[in-house]
Amino acid sequence: MRKKVIFPLLFIGVGMTSVNAQDAGNQNSTSFTLQQAIDYSLKNSPNYLNAEYDVQNANYKRKELLGVGLPQINGSVDLKDYLEIPTSLLPAEFFGGPAGTFIPVKFGTKYNATAGLSASQLIFSSDYIVGLKAAKELIALSKINVYRSKTELAASVSKAYYNVLVNRERVKLLDANLERLKKAYDDTKAFNQQGLVEQIDAERLEVQYNNLVTEKEKTVRLIGLSENMLKFQMGYKVSDPITLSDSLKVSTDEQPTLGNGKIDISNRPDYQLLQIQQKLYHTDVKRHRLGYLPTLGVYGSYQYNAQRQQFDFFDKDKNWFKVAVIGGTLNFSLFDGLQRHNRIQQAKIAVLKGESQIKNLELAAELETKIAEISYENAFVSLSTQKRNMELAQHVFDVAQKKYEQGVGSNLEVTTAQSSLKEAQTNYYNSVYDMLVAKIDYQKAIGTLTK
Repeated sequence: MRKKVIFPLLFIGVGMTSVNAQDAGNQNSTSFTLQQAIDYSLKNSPNYLNAEYDVQNANYKRKELLGVGLPQINGSVDLKDYLEIPTSLLPAEFFGGPAGTFIPVKFGTKYNATAGLSASQLIFSSDYIVGLKAAKELIALSKINVYRSKTELAASVSKAYYNVLVNRERVKLLDANLERLKKAYDDTKAFNQQGLVEQIDAERLEVQYNNLVTEKEKTVRLIGLSENMLKFQMGYKVSDPITLSDSLKVSTDEQPTLGNGKIDISNRPDYQLLQIQQKLYHTDVKRHRLGYLPTLGVYGSYQYNAQRQQFDFFDKDKNWFKVAVIGGTLNFSLFDGLQRHNRIQQAKIAVLKGESQIKNLELAAELETKIAEISYENAFVSLSTQKRNMELAQHVFDVAQKKYEQGVGSNLEVTTAQSSLKEAQTNYYNSVYDMLVAKIDYQKAIGTLTK
């Protein structure tokens, strides 16, 4: 049985060495290790910051809902100026007039004012009680979403960081190849001028040299693009310079053993999100069921009002009249056409669908982990093979060059060996990056990429 190994570093394959780490710890520094780049992104990435803002927003939402159960106190002042006093119709027979007719009469005063306070208190509401519980689960959901965003961001920053490092190593090899090829070209050109080799031999090397210069230029531009991608993932200004203080150290001395195909799925943020979502579904069922219970609240108000023919409400000698009331309201449903019953059934179906989603994620996570494990092991095998191929290609080139310098080999043999070496080097660093990405994907699949 294979032994499970969870690697906090690169374990087999790639190790990181850090320089100038003390400078990278400064927020204003332009030098970053991989971990410092991740830490920087957690403070500056807009997407991650938005996830943290969602947690704060959920807390305020809960406090807002909590306020519904606290006393509600309101004050009011109302002032009316009747440009035309309302007219009422009184039966004319009250005043000796004919029956069936009416006399228009104006009641009231031109100015009316009312000032007072009112208060209400919710005594019992099932929606309020269940809503508080749902708000608490919403906070938990937001926190897990922060964890998921952190995991996604760490993976993105790590891949971008490694991409820059790998491309820089490619440029170093290209520089070495250019230097070697330039020397071979200069020697061959000199031999041609002495009549020792044909012109076509120098031209072959010149074509190869020019192609290599072009490839280096492309790789250098690619490094710039990779750095910009890293800056974007970090939330770092693209126009500002950046230095990566980690470097690659490659080792293929030990075959990786990752696991036995089993994971603790509870470590995965997507699984945790589904669990919280399932709790919310159950809460929704409970909310609809408790909706049959009545809602009880009490209220009260205390007011002063006054009527004036003149605008003299501040005259202390004239009275304001008191109005006070207290009461209570009990609301309950007698029959709603089975609407609530059908809402309960819909909520139950949401619970069942949630259970299916969790089961599907468990199966998908197991498959994803197995794929990531195999991908990592394949990447390691490929890296070992490409490393050996690069060593062999280097040896073939060295032999071909020595034979050519000693006059027992052909220029075509040298150029062919040089092409094979360049291809082997490219394949090797592609394998390095593939293994780094596979390692990140594996840690992400088993839920150990971030804490």
